[in-house]
Order: sequence, then structure tokens, then C-alpha cells
Amino acid sequence: MDHHELYMFRCIELAKLGAGAVAPNPMVGAVLVHEGRIIGEGFHQGYGQPHAEVNCINSVRSEDKHLLPFSTIYVSLEPCAHFGKTPPCADLLIREQIPEVVVGCRDPFDAVNGKGIEKLRSAGRSVMVGILEQECTRLNKRFFTFHTKHRPYIVLKWAQSRNLNIASHDRSRVFITNEVSNRLVHCWRTEEAAIMVGTNTALADDPHLNTRKWPGIAPTRLILDLHLRLPDHLNIFDRKQPTIILNRTRHQQLGNLTYHKLDGEGTVVQQVLAACVAHNIQSLFIEGGASLLQSFIDEQSWDEARVLTNTALHIEEGLSAPRLRDFRAGDTKRFLSDELHTYYPNNYSY
Repeated sequence: MDHHELYMFRCIELAKLGAGAVAPNPMVGAVLVHEGRIIGEGFHQGYGQPHAEVNCINSVRSEDKHLLPFSTIYVSLEPCAHFGKTPPCADLLIREQIPEVVVGCRDPFDAVNGKGIEKLRSAGRSVMVGILEQECTRLNKRFFTFHTKHRPYIVLKWAQSRNLNIASHDRSRVFITNEVSNRLVHCWRTEEAAIMVGTNTALADDPHLNTRKWPGIAPTRLILDLHLRLPDHLNIFDRKQPTIILNRTRHQQLGNLTYHKLDGEGTVVQQVLAACVAHNIQSLFIEGGASLLQSFIDEQSWDEARVLTNTALHIEEGLSAPRLRDFRAGDTKRFLSDELHTYYPNNYSY
């Protein structure tokens, strides 16, 4: 690993500290270096707050401020060139007379996408692009998927018995996984913008779909209830977190409860993804039920599948788990009697 990669790796480490707090913005880290010494570090800490470059420059001690015109700044993602909730970071770097900028990867957002690099170079700054590019892109795979594929990054999750059933034959709720796995699932929820279930799962399990077993921001609840069959006493209507009911008849805003009427164009999956784009939802965690999960699999609209299998549990004549196709296996981990298998589509690019 050369010195450019070393400092970019540090940018990635810093950027990860913003996980779960910056969406729909990307995670970004920045490091300012003068003659082999780090004189400033920063990361994007929260949506609407200063960007990584601002925090990095602000972290420089007063006795080192005079070194900025002789330093190199490393940034995991291209500095922005537009006015959003904050001013353009490219302008800041130019104003502070930082002569060299090393960028991990370009920003796919239309308002940036090369414009920040162009602005810096037009101002006479030396710009190097593509250091640990794959790693920097993977860091913001949700952001990149949303802006390049125009849909959210989709994670499928289900729990199954050793004989590949997810519920009993009468659809009554069965607690399949152990407490360790349950806590992990709540951790996963904090990492995504929205969590989704279908009508039957909401009725049968009455889930909260929150993060009560892990610290972090609860995702927006996305409920597919096409014919508005769900009674309002269910936990999903507790108004404790933003909730969107996807349906065919009603469009209404009631505080943090939204009824979103699907437009009827394309398949249900396509309409769900269009609704996600309309609400700026960049990642979607789908927890059930089986038919909803299978519909995303069949339309090849998924990026990861996380399957928890209780190797000690057998469910007779139960409801079959979804079936993946055109996939490749990832990691396998074990939590007591539970095994976690991760899968990716064959065309997965991150």
C-alpha cells in the first residue's frame, strides 16, 4: 500500500463513522496531509451538517493553518460543486489555496458528477482521481445504486428452519432465530433508509419494525397494503417513526404517516421502487413475507440476501422460504444454532 492508498484508507475509516446518520447524503471522509504528517481529519457527521472537507479544515490547529497552501487533501468522494444544504466544498478548497486534491471516486449525483473535479482543475489545482476507487464506491453502494440505477439498494432478509420453512402451515408466528441473531437484525435496520413488509406479515406478526434492540435511527416503515386491509390498532400505526402505506386507492399525509397511492404502471415491484425514488429512499430492507420477497427475486430487483437458518429447528408442513436464482454465495457466519448465509446476484458489482 503506497502513501496515497494509506491516507485514502484512513478517509474510508473516517467516513464509516457517519453510517446511519448522513443519508440520503453519502458517507465521506477527508484527511489533510503536509509532508507526511496528518494535520487535519474530518467526516460528514449528519445530514444537513458540514461536509467532510469542512470538518477536516476546521480541525487543523491554529499553528498549522499556514500549512494549508502547501498540503494535500484526500477525500473519499469527489468534492461537491453545487449549493445544497451547504456551500460547495470545491470552492472551499480553492479559497483555502490547497494545491493538491486526491479523490477516491467521482460522485454519481447529477449536480456533481465530475463538476467538482473540473472546477478544481480550472482553478489550477492538481487533482488525482481513483485511489482505492472500488473501496470508496463500495462504501457508498446505496448512494451509487440510487443515482446510477434509479432505485434503492435492496437487501432481502428472512429466517428459516433447517428444512427451509419460514412459518407453520397455519401461518402462525414462529420464533425461529435466537437473541443474538435478533439483535443483529436490529443493527441491520439502523443501516437502511426503509424497512418493508407485506400485508400478510403485518397482520400475522404485528411487527414494530423498529430498532429497539440496537442503538440507532429507526428506518422508515414501508408497508405494502394494496387494498388497505390493515386495522389501525397494529404496531405499524403507532406514529413512533415515519411510515408509508403503499396502496391503490388513497393518497394522504397525516403527520409522519403517509398513504401513497401507486400509479398502476408496471409490476407491483416496479411501482414500489418508483415510490421509493419519489420519497428519496436510497436503501430498502425487506423482511417479508415470502411472496413479497419472492417477487423481488423473480424480477431480479435485489442486491443482497441475508438468510438466517436455525439448524436446530424443524417445522413440519410449513410455509416454504423464498428461493433465490442467479446468485452467488458470500460469507457464512454462525451464532449458536443460527447460521447466517449472505448471497448476491451474479451481476452484483460492489
